[in-house]
Amino acid sequence: MSQDIRHFQVTDPFGRTWDVEFRWQQNAISIRHADAVDCKYYLSCGEEKRELVVALRHPDLLKVAAERGRPLTDPWVIRLAGCHVRHMISTWEDMDKVLVTVPYDDLVRHSLAIAQEEEQERERAASAR
Repeated sequence: MSQDIRHFQVTDPFGRTWDVEFRWQQNAISIRHADAVDCKYYLSCGEEKRELVVALRHPDLLKVAAERGRPLTDPWVIRLAGCHVRHMISTWEDMDKVLVTVPYDDLVRHSLAIAQEEEQERERAASAR
């Protein structure tokens, strides 16, 4: 894909640019007894540093994957979580939290954005041939 899902930058509503680094993905059942997949990120902007865990509920992931007709894979989950991190920073929504559970409607919106990115990438690749 055209974007790096492990390292990226996002500008907040205050004009600051945040560096975002994906650290790990883990089944939440093993660390907090939740039916979710957790993705951890380190965020930094100058001297300010934050940690953020994005929780994606497993039942919601299964539902969205079935609706989109795609397998539930680690890269797709990381991309969904990354979309949510971008949304959080760009709107400053929930930035006071260290652990954020992605609402189902946001998962749907993120999955549609990913599908659109993938389609655009396919079109670019086809026109380059």
